[in-house]
Amino acid sequence: MSLFSQKMGIDLGTTYTLVYLPKKGVVLNEPSVVAISEQDNAILAVGLEAKAMIGRTPDSIVAYRPMRDGVIADYRMTEAMLRYYISKSLGRWNIFKPEVMISVPAGVTSTEKRAVIEAAINAGAKNAYVVKEPILAAIGAGIPIHEPRGHMIVDIGGGTIDVAVISLGGIVASISVKCAGNRVDQAITDYIKKTFNLAIGDKTAEDIKIEIGSAVPLEEELDIVIKGRDYLTGLPRTAEVKTNEIVRAINRELREMIKAMKDVLQETPPELSADIIDQGIIMTGGLSQLRHFPELVFRRIGVKAKLADESQFCVVKGTGIALNHLDIYKKSIIAKR
Repeated sequence: MSLFSQKMGIDLGTTYTLVYLPKKGVVLNEPSVVAISEQDNAILAVGLEAKAMIGRTPDSIVAYRPMRDGVIADYRMTEAMLRYYISKSLGRWNIFKPEVMISVPAGVTSTEKRAVIEAAINAGAKNAYVVKEPILAAIGAGIPIHEPRGHMIVDIGGGTIDVAVISLGGIVASISVKCAGNRVDQAITDYIKKTFNLAIGDKTAEDIKIEIGSAVPLEEELDIVIKGRDYLTGLPRTAEVKTNEIVRAINRELREMIKAMKDVLQETPPELSADIIDQGIIMTGGLSQLRHFPELVFRRIGVKAKLADESQFCVVKGTGIALNHLDIYKKSIIAKR
């Protein structure tokens, strides 16, 4: 590797963006949020600073998520966000443009891929490559994807669940469904509204999911005291929520994710199905860390599932590994200069 070519892997997610630098590991993990002022459309903050503003801004400041369901919803914002993250990760004194590899959901169209590549180039990358998320998740989870064996990977992030069966370095069957972490948060918000007449923000819903959420009912429930605004009186109020209520609240979303897995299994050639029964299903992504999710998968599908190590970093670690071995992974990579 020459001194002058900086390489960088980016997991451009709906909710979080992660940046990986070879030899350094994950150097940045910040929310995919941009705060803009309405009067002059100027960008005020990106990432953690912008997320802190969500739900707390005066009318003149809007906190905005430029990625929707894993793809670019607002081009200018995404470019600004990428520029900020690239320069923040490399440091102020860096003068060389990096080679960037970015993850995209399995279901993206070629137009959407081109949009990601152009945004990266305009944000200061020398070259940009895009790779499908399930391939990167598999590489990051340590799966030997070039073997002639079937591996099933389930990557569940904020915007999409990507399910893919990989063999010989390519995707044999895959599906990308827009039902993941954000939809689970929304289901929790709706449940709290219906049951307790309380309005809660996105952050509170996410806290409930992480603190007490589970994919299957628990015998010893966890509980959390939440604070919100009463819909009737308009005054602040607290309420206590228990795990099994949340299990019921998010049941529909979990069922949809399980269905995505079943759909992919039904399209998988029988030889590879046999491999998957032996290997099990590998789960990566933030939402895969929901308590007992692998157990729910086993109950519903009958194939054992396991959580990859550092599951939320698998995709971004995969970008780092693929960048260092571009020649090996050429087949799975779409490049653009």
